[in-house]
Amino acid sequence: MSRATLTASAEARPETAAAPAPEAPRPATSLVVAGDGRLRLRLAKDKAMLGLCALALLLALAPLVAVLWEVVRQGIGAINLYFLTGLPAPPDETGGGFGNAILGTGMVVGVAAGIGVPVGVGAGIYLSEYGANPLGRVARFLAEVLTGLPSIVAGIVAYGLVVLTMGHFSAFAGGVALSFLFIPVVAIATQEALRLVPASQREAALALGLGEAATRLRVVLPAATGGVLTGIMLAVARVAGETAPLLFTAFNNSFWPRGIDQPTATLPFQIFVYAISPFRHWHDQAWGGALVLVLVVLVTNVVARTLWARRLRFMRGAYHG
Repeated sequence: MSRATLTASAEARPETAAAPAPEAPRPATSLVVAGDGRLRLRLAKDKAMLGLCALALLLALAPLVAVLWEVVRQGIGAINLYFLTGLPAPPDETGGGFGNAILGTGMVVGVAAGIGVPVGVGAGIYLSEYGANPLGRVARFLAEVLTGLPSIVAGIVAYGLVVLTMGHFSAFAGGVALSFLFIPVVAIATQEALRLVPASQREAALALGLGEAATRLRVVLPAATGGVLTGIMLAVARVAGETAPLLFTAFNNSFWPRGIDQPTATLPFQIFVYAISPFRHWHDQAWGGALVLVLVVLVTNVVARTLWARRLRFMRGAYHG
């Protein structure tokens, strides 16, 4: 091909488009200003959300603080030694005490714990160690449902099972009713406590020749004792203030309890009776009983939370150690 032909073909081809000129770099100062603006916006949003969370916390705490303050303000004047150790006075007399109700509450909660602790701990062990099957999943679901069971339903069931069978109200019937609320709390707490035990402890026990059942009972369960006790104390705090189940079961008694097979006064029920009465001095004593009950529940919760927090710190140390 001749040079003239090559020149002609080159002239016949369209010219390629010129490459666009490179964009001039943006000044560094504009980038800094834009970045600072976005950073300030994110910080403002963060502070706004933090303020909303703090406001929500204050709104949640305000009713609790108001209730506690009102109970302390109204009930502190009724608290004295005789109030804690004496029997109720007749309506036309001032004074009297809640000693029988305090003792009765201890009896009823003791019966509930006597039923609920072995059943709840056993259920928790099954859910944690053997519950990877349909039965375990159903049991876990039922335990979670029972934690929200209306307490009056537990009272009605215990009334049909125990009161109608025995033919009269009793502290035992009240304990059975409260045990329906006690068991699921202990079962779930036990399951979670056992799951926190490091797998290395199980493996070490098995390597030393212990069987699976012995490992769970002699190694895993003792290691989770703190969490199990925390669950038991939370369950005690949960049932100690229940009134509705006791309306159908333990009922009331103006004298000292004569046994778990007899009607028994309890703090929640006696507070209810005194609060709806037309007598002013009974109202004051109802505030005093409410203060005692709130202190019992509050102290139990604080102790349980403290034990649980210490247990979590210990388990974190075991994991990282």
